[in-house]
Amino acid sequence: MCGIAGIVRFDEAPVDTSLLSAACRAQRHRGPDHAGIWIEDGGARVGLGAVRLAVQDPRPQADQPFQDPSGRFVLVYNGELYNGFALRAELEATGWAFRTTGDTEVVLASCATWGSEAFARFDGMWGLAFYDRQARRGVLSRDAFGIKPLVYASEASSLKFASELGGLAALGSCRGGVDAEALLHYLAFGFVAHPRTIYADTRRLPPGYVLSFTDRGAEAPRRWFHLGEEIARRRETWACAGYGEACARLRELIRAAVVRQRVSDVPLGCFLSGGVDSSIVALHLSEASSRPVRTYSIGYAEHGSYDETRHAEAVAQHLGTEHVSWRLTTKDVAAVLPEVLDHAPEPFADSSIVPTTLVCRLARRETTVALSGDGADELFGGYWRYLAHAALRGYRRLPGFLRRRVIEPALLRQASSKGAAGADRVRQWRKLIRADSDDVIENHLAWARILSPEAEEILSDTERLRAIVSGIVRQAKADFGGLTDGGDAAAAQAFDVQYGLPCDMLHKVDQASMSCSLEVRVPFLDVEAAAGALAMPSTWKVDRGMRKRILVDAYRGRLPDSALDRPKRGFEAPFGELVRGRLLGMFRDVVTRERVEATGMLRYSGVEAVLSSHLNRTGEHGDLLFALLALCWWIRRADRRR
Repeated sequence: MCGIAGIVRFDEAPVDTSLLSAACRAQRHRGPDHAGIWIEDGGARVGLGAVRLAVQDPRPQADQPFQDPSGRFVLVYNGELYNGFALRAELEATGWAFRTTGDTEVVLASCATWGSEAFARFDGMWGLAFYDRQARRGVLSRDAFGIKPLVYASEASSLKFASELGGLAALGSCRGGVDAEALLHYLAFGFVAHPRTIYADTRRLPPGYVLSFTDRGAEAPRRWFHLGEEIARRRETWACAGYGEACARLRELIRAAVVRQRVSDVPLGCFLSGGVDSSIVALHLSEASSRPVRTYSIGYAEHGSYDETRHAEAVAQHLGTEHVSWRLTTKDVAAVLPEVLDHAPEPFADSSIVPTTLVCRLARRETTVALSGDGADELFGGYWRYLAHAALRGYRRLPGFLRRRVIEPALLRQASSKGAAGADRVRQWRKLIRADSDDVIENHLAWARILSPEAEEILSDTERLRAIVSGIVRQAKADFGGLTDGGDAAAAQAFDVQYGLPCDMLHKVDQASMSCSLEVRVPFLDVEAAAGALAMPSTWKVDRGMRKRILVDAYRGRLPDSALDRPKRGFEAPFGELVRGRLLGMFRDVVTRERVEATGMLRYSGVEAVLSSHLNRTGEHGDLLFALLALCWWIRRADRRR
């Protein structure tokens, strides 16, 4: 695992070595074991930099930037290849002689031999840059599901890229001001969606895309991975299988992915929340290991409804893992929050980045690599909003006068909060009735928003927001192709896998884990397992009020019923409750009128009204308030750097 950076000049100006050095320093948390720079003096005037977290073949021979013996091919690579041994054997048969035992040289040899077609052969995660000095041509590439990041700035005179925006800023980019559309999207959904970043002059390479460049300029990004085609190829397999056989096949797909992702020359462990997803990963990792697996979980000592540590400990005992739990206090969260916000290179509004950062730090004390259950909720229908499509149809069958005059006014009178079961149910029902469309994706976006209709008063212009949402819906329909053949839930899952998963969940995990130099792997996003899951009939996953049906059934008897049957609890910080208490002072100190109005699109009076509603529990706006805190913290940090 690494952090990479690069400059490609299309004019006569030389590559500035000091900029590459600065980019490496800015990303050193991603790779504490080695830092290196390579500069080409002539031709396209290319410079590459990398910082390395040594996982496979930690010897200096495998450091980056990496060149072949002839010096023709050069690679910087952030990621991990799980089928490296198989590809190595295939390449050796063509005459390639390897000098190292890790995956970096395999990636370089694959790109040199097969060009961009190599990416479809890779089983792994990556953000990379490969350059052919003789052809004066190179390519940037990102893995199929966007597990690893890659950002870039393309201009007439140069192409600059890095793993993180902090690295790109060190190269002299991220100076074009705030992207207004990206900021509005952030306020509505809590993250900035690809291909945008918060900066108007930079872009994020989408998952499954490549960007080619020559000595004359950079081309437009294009897809190398087509999820719709992968799903279509697997539909017939499931159509010919009975449900019991499908459960067995699914177990084998997941088991094989976990086993492949064990490859490592450094200590490896596993996150374990006690829910079904992480428990499955821990199960297969334990089955494949000769020693007890190290597992880690985070909970909250003062907020029982957010604490899953007892469930994790029960599964750990069942599997015989070496388990470590950490129950956080309010003081712990308040102490680490400034560090988490300071590390973010752009605003990010998922409060679960706080416990994710802390569980990564916990694991990093003993391991360098951790496996995670991320991605399973999107693939198997784990979120309540997948069930909400059917619930909405049922609700709309009720008489109109009953809905408008009885149920909806009653919901508005009830307290809404994530902190208590009854109040949380009110919150979900309020979300459900937000949806007023017959379009699946429009309704799904209405439920995914952190900016509720009643909170739109924080915006100075709501019409721009509606235009952005309409654009998302249009783009989603253009991108989906054959992904939406399985009904409402299947369409929503396909949308999330391509949109929310890489921009929110995977972005969070990469940012949190690499802040402490921990590599996190996600076996559920193995292409065989993920495309296979999305190709399944929708009713195998979401059916009659049950989420993750086939996943639960496939592991019945192999994991404790308590892990399979308990309600899902999101892995998040109780920020909504904390801002009503200990963190209220921090919020008011940071979210000031001056910073709010500096955005040019927020009304401070609206922010005050939303905060008042949250404090009085007439509304639940914890996610939005965290988004405003993260945004204003980012603005304050930028002001101090000027």
